[in-house]
Amino acid sequence: MACIALVLILPKFIQGLAHLVYPGAVHSRFEHSLGVYWLAGEAIQKLKTYQGLELGIDRFDVQAVKVAGLLHDVGHGPFSHLFEREFLPKVLNSFKLSLKFIDTEQFQRLRELKQLAHEQMSADLIDHIVDVHHIDVESEMIKRVKLDPNPILGKNQIAKQLSIGVGVFSGRVFKVGVGELVIGTTGESMGAFTGDRSAGNGEQDGNSEVEERLPSGSFMTRLPSQDPSRKLLPFNRWQVIVRPDESDGASEPEKFSGFEVISEVGEGVSDMEMILASSEFALPKSAKEKQFLYDIVANGRNGIDVDKFDYIVRDSRACGLGCSFDFHRLMETMRVLGDEICYRAKDYLSIHKLFATRADLYRTVYTHSKVKAVELMVVDALLKANSYLEISSSIQDPSEYWKLDDTIIKTIETAPDEELRESRDLILRIRRRNLYQFCNEYSVPKDQLEHFKDVTAQDIACSQKNGGVLLQENDIAVSNVRIDLTRGKQNPLESINFFKDYESQEKFPIPHERISHLLPTSYQDMIVRVYSKKPELVAAVSEAFENFQLKIYGVKAQVHATPEKKKRRF
Repeated sequence: MACIALVLILPKFIQGLAHLVYPGAVHSRFEHSLGVYWLAGEAIQKLKTYQGLELGIDRFDVQAVKVAGLLHDVGHGPFSHLFEREFLPKVLNSFKLSLKFIDTEQFQRLRELKQLAHEQMSADLIDHIVDVHHIDVESEMIKRVKLDPNPILGKNQIAKQLSIGVGVFSGRVFKVGVGELVIGTTGESMGAFTGDRSAGNGEQDGNSEVEERLPSGSFMTRLPSQDPSRKLLPFNRWQVIVRPDESDGASEPEKFSGFEVISEVGEGVSDMEMILASSEFALPKSAKEKQFLYDIVANGRNGIDVDKFDYIVRDSRACGLGCSFDFHRLMETMRVLGDEICYRAKDYLSIHKLFATRADLYRTVYTHSKVKAVELMVVDALLKANSYLEISSSIQDPSEYWKLDDTIIKTIETAPDEELRESRDLILRIRRRNLYQFCNEYSVPKDQLEHFKDVTAQDIACSQKNGGVLLQENDIAVSNVRIDLTRGKQNPLESINFFKDYESQEKFPIPHERISHLLPTSYQDMIVRVYSKKPELVAAVSEAFENFQLKIYGVKAQVHATPEKKKRRF
């Protein structure tokens, strides 16, 4: 399968740093993606088995969802989320501090860094790999397209999932306006489409007009179908499915001969719209009625998706932790009502366990104090090497970005260049477990969460008392840890709809009184952790942190620092 070949080419050594504390946590993003691919296939097959005719699920839908699961995370940088959540924001801050020295090109780079998401880089990487390695993704996918493909759009979801599934196979369309179509990886115009079927151009005239205005080297070809209205427009190895509008009289926004423009794709894909197939042979369903497809891999609606199913079970087992959550029950009983996936009312406990287990993983594994210490050191090492290696610049060029993976640490460690000496020293400290020293942590009061701003090293340094050691900002590292149930400060169960039994056509949320005994007093925790970069400054940093707490909140935290080991006499 071409899509599998595409993933095999992409970097596989992408993982977090939890394995330095939990030695069993050595699986990579590649293994996780294979798991999500399989679970996505299982989920869509379940829906097709029980509701396939009702929902109009075809082989194209099944394949697209599976591929979305396979490719959903290929855009991650080194060390998984650390690159985009920790490293790039600090690069951005360093640009802001020197804003007056930034030229136009640097300022544009600043904006791109701010807007980067690994989902968008996934789409860009796929473009690059397909072009460079001549992977015929389209032909493999077209074999699986039925006579009536009905891809759909989900607001704010296309960037996360189906732009990497359906979008990849139906083309990269950057901008669509009345009378104009711009398509391709470089934005070349493919000609103005101004034919109005209501003015009598007709199907043949419209298609001829399209064919005449294509750039040199482009062409039109038919799908292997008995429906003559289906056409493909190959361009830079990307194809757009085209067929005439349903009605003879097109409304004002639908004056493209042979095209129908359906809504904006959503956030995360700038200036990008999707052209969808439409004909009298298509199923009488609107695009919105298949929005449930977007909730299978990356669910922005309520957070229940196969991505979480895989990493929660995989990470729990790898770290030796118990996992009481069983996703099989949810997948067996889920059902689509309206345009969303709903669950049996009796399964609300299983869903609560999903969110609770995820929160526990964040508390005990992903944000473990020593895991965060290592992450802070890796980020500092990358920042010190950034100006020399131009790491952050690679995000603008997929041909360079795809080369980035966890081995960049070994590259820095073994390089003889004097410009990388500080980065090498930090990596050597990690090897020797001479980590940043954890000083203390503080849980932000619930009534302060609304107006909380991330604490910085400068905040702590400015809170030291006169006399003693003079702390510098570079002596301190701060980690602001947010832990929630996937919906920030909101109760995730409120965004989930349930049904009573399989005969029911009514969906409803679980009453609050039925689940109140399960819910925490707050759905989000904010923890501020402070580290000293130098062992000899631990006491001074701890005292400055206490002063900061007293100044801001009026109380200081309980001491959580690891007690010093007693010196042994020989």
